[in-house]
Amino acid sequence: MSIDATARIVADRTGLPVLAGDGPIALRRTRAHEPGHRVTVVGAMSAPLGGDRLAIEAEVRDGTHLTVDSAAATIALPGHGSEHARYDITLDVGEDAELHWLPEQLIAARGSDLRMRTRVRLAPGARLVLREEQILGRYGEEPGTLTARLTVHRAGRPLLDTELACGPGAPGGWDGPAVLAGHRAVGQLLVVDPVYEDKPPEPRPLGPTAALTPLAGPAVLVTALARDALTLRRVLERARRDVLGDLHGAHSHGRP
Repeated sequence: MSIDATARIVADRTGLPVLAGDGPIALRRTRAHEPGHRVTVVGAMSAPLGGDRLAIEAEVRDGTHLTVDSAAATIALPGHGSEHARYDITLDVGEDAELHWLPEQLIAARGSDLRMRTRVRLAPGARLVLREEQILGRYGEEPGTLTARLTVHRAGRPLLDTELACGPGAPGGWDGPAVLAGHRAVGQLLVVDPVYEDKPPEPRPLGPTAALTPLAGPAVLVTALARDALTLRRVLERARRDVLGDLHGAHSHGRP
């Protein structure tokens, strides 16, 4: 039997975030290491399975800082039928609000078929740090099929629209030299901040299979391939520390 479940987070400056979760998605308030709120997503059961429809919605209201992480990796598993699973994420970030969306890896296990869609809507003065990591198969196994799309709008205008399709059900060439080139871990780090409107960073490589690219908007995108999940995390976390360190310096320099 398939599951249809939605979890919701609403955070504002007046108190603790309002949480609502059901089915396999549980939400917990956790201690923040920085100003603002922190919420951890906890998987209550094995999901998503084939046929499941899961969703997370997060709203960060004006002037609020929220960090969302997860307690463990999400593993897409095959179901009893042939229907694919869906995992939809919707993030709304208000004016002068900041969201750090830092879940653990998504693992496409052998035989799974998952369609993942992440939609982000940002106010003009919103700030965002978003990390995505996809791992194709558990250790020593063939990957499942994964289609992951990320769309970001800022002030109602498109900022980023990217899609990755891989695994046995994806169009041919996904594992070729122009796409994954035999790697089994792929990820991206998106940082949006109004400070980039005046001073975007220069594009630069971050190793043989990773790069930082400024976008046509106040944002930078780090993309990376790796042989495994641990190597991918190290690359993206190093990039996150460097980018946020540069941003902190830019914000401090801009203070009167």
